[in-house]
Amino acid sequence: MEALIDLWRTSSWADLVAPLVFLVSWGIYAALADGSPRGRGGLARRLHEYRLAWMHEMLRRDNRIVDVQIIQLLAQNISFFASGAVLIVGGLVAVLGAGEQVQAIVADFPFAAEASPLLWDLKILLLIVIFVYAFFKFTWALRQYNDLAVLMGAAPFAPGGDERFAERTATVAGRAAGHFNRGMRAYYFGLAALSWFLHPYLLIAATFWVLLVVYRREFRSRMLEVLGPVGEPFTPLPPPAQGRDPGAPPDSLR
Repeated sequence: MEALIDLWRTSSWADLVAPLVFLVSWGIYAALADGSPRGRGGLARRLHEYRLAWMHEMLRRDNRIVDVQIIQLLAQNISFFASGAVLIVGGLVAVLGAGEQVQAIVADFPFAAEASPLLWDLKILLLIVIFVYAFFKFTWALRQYNDLAVLMGAAPFAPGGDERFAERTATVAGRAAGHFNRGMRAYYFGLAALSWFLHPYLLIAATFWVLLVVYRREFRSRMLEVLGPVGEPFTPLPPPAQGRDPGAPPDSLR
């Protein structure tokens, strides 16, 4: 209790408000993007429709080597970020033991705000919590991709399709991708939290900048335009024009 009173007395109001703005903004965006009807028109929802189409095609194929290779590639990408989160947490724990030296280096910046030792440790602890959260999200996504590989191994050969099994496997793939997306979002907000070491106002500005970046990538990106709006039926690609290289990308992607 005395430490909290001392923190309240020695910290500026900006240092107290900035982390609240950071956490509330992250929480509200995550709730709207992942659990509200507004989030159903984004990139994640559109990709889920492609996953469902993928699972229908997988059931019609007798040879699933390509499908297994895709799962392996996705799992490798997640393992990379999970390993990175562990290294970051380890580095931050080491910084806790050398806080005075690091704080002296940061203080050399002309616009860096002063912080008490307790507030400095809280800034490091915030980053540790963020990347521990990201690690748990990545490892859970990795576990779900392993479960998806088991489902693919148990998938029947159904040339006529199996709607129930396709939806089930697509749901598992979608949940794994959702946790991976939340882990990546934690990386973005973790980078924003780094700015708190310099100035609380910079943390507020970086928070809104990250919100703008993740919103644009999930709901207003060029990739979403290429994939098509949510609910649009898949149509086969038109035949290449005469004299055009079939392997060349379309003009809109050049």
